[in-house]
Amino acid sequence: MEAAIDRGEFPQTTSLLVVQNGATVYERYWQANVDTQHDTRSATKSLTALAAGIAIGQGVLPSVDAPVFAYLADLAPFANDTPAKQAITVADLLTMSSALDCNDDVADSPGNEENMYPKQQWARWAVDLPTRAYARDPRGRGPFAYCTAGVFLLGQIIARAVGAKLDDWLDDVLFHPLGITQGEWARSPSGELMTGGGLRLRTRDLAVLAQMVMDGGSWQGRQIVPADFVARATTPQRQASSDADYGYLFWHRRYRSTCGSSSGWLMSGNGGNAIVVLRDLRAVVAVTRVHYNSRGMHDETRKLIEEFVLPNLPCPAAAPPRTAGAETRRAGQSSPGVQTAGGR
Repeated sequence: MEAAIDRGEFPQTTSLLVVQNGATVYERYWQANVDTQHDTRSATKSLTALAAGIAIGQGVLPSVDAPVFAYLADLAPFANDTPAKQAITVADLLTMSSALDCNDDVADSPGNEENMYPKQQWARWAVDLPTRAYARDPRGRGPFAYCTAGVFLLGQIIARAVGAKLDDWLDDVLFHPLGITQGEWARSPSGELMTGGGLRLRTRDLAVLAQMVMDGGSWQGRQIVPADFVARATTPQRQASSDADYGYLFWHRRYRSTCGSSSGWLMSGNGGNAIVVLRDLRAVVAVTRVHYNSRGMHDETRKLIEEFVLPNLPCPAAAPPRTAGAETRRAGQSSPGVQTAGGR
C-alpha cells in the first residue's frame, strides 16, 4: 500500500489511520505529521448533524421536525418567502432534501455554494434563496439535492437555539469531552461560522469522532450524543446515488472485504477524504487527501480501503471486542490511539 501511495496511485494522500476494537493498528503520514490539521472539506458536515443531536438531547431544539425559519426571525423578512420555505424542517436540512433551490452539483443553481463565498453575510444570502418546485414522498422527504448552504443554515439555527457562540458551545459539549483541543474553523467574511465543512482537525481527532459514532454516541462511559439520534443519523434516510445512501449528513456505502460486504458510514469530503465507521468490523478508517476537485477522487479512496486496508483486518470472529477508548499498544510501545487523541 505504501509503495502504491508513493507511486502516486492515490494522489495527494496525507494520512491514513486505522483503528480496530479500540486499538490503533496503523498510522502513517505523507507531507504531514500527527499534529497537522487537515481540511477534509465536507467531511465535517457530519459534525453539524452531531451538534443538532446534542441540541435536541438538551431540549433546546424540540426535534428534527422543528421548522427552521422560526429560529431565524432576526433575519426576517425573507426574500422569496413561500409556504414551502416556511415548512422546511431540521430533518430536511439533515437529509439534503429541503425546498431551497440549492444544488452544489448544478453550476447554475441559485443556491450553489460557489455563489455564497463572495458574499459578506452568508446567512442573509442563504435565507433569501428561492424555493424549487417541491413535493414530498410518502416518507415526507423531498428530492435529494446536495446543498452546503443548508448545512450552514443549520449551524446558524443551532447557534440561535442554544443561545451561544456555536464554536464555544461545541467545545463544551462535543470536542473537549473527547479530548479534542485543536482545530480551525472556516468563517464568512463577516465572521459567521462555516458549519458546512472545512473545519480543520487532526487525523486522530477525526478518528475519535468516528469511534464515538460507532459506539452510539458514547465515549469512555459518557454519552456525548444521544444514542437514538446517532442510530437515526446512521440509518439510510434516502438514496443519494446508485451506490450510496444518505442518513443525517452521513453517507452510507458498502465495502468489499475478506469478511464479506461491510456496511460503512462515512464523513466524506472533496479531495478524497473519508472517515469511515465499519461497525461489523469494529473498525474506523480515516483517510485524508488534498486531491481536490479531481475526477475519481472518491473511487480512489474506496479502492485504497478495499484493496489494502480491509484485507489486513481480522474478521470479527478472530478479533475479540475490547473496550472502546482503551489504552493501545503498537510494536511494544505506547500508541497515540483513539484514547489519547487530544489537541484541538
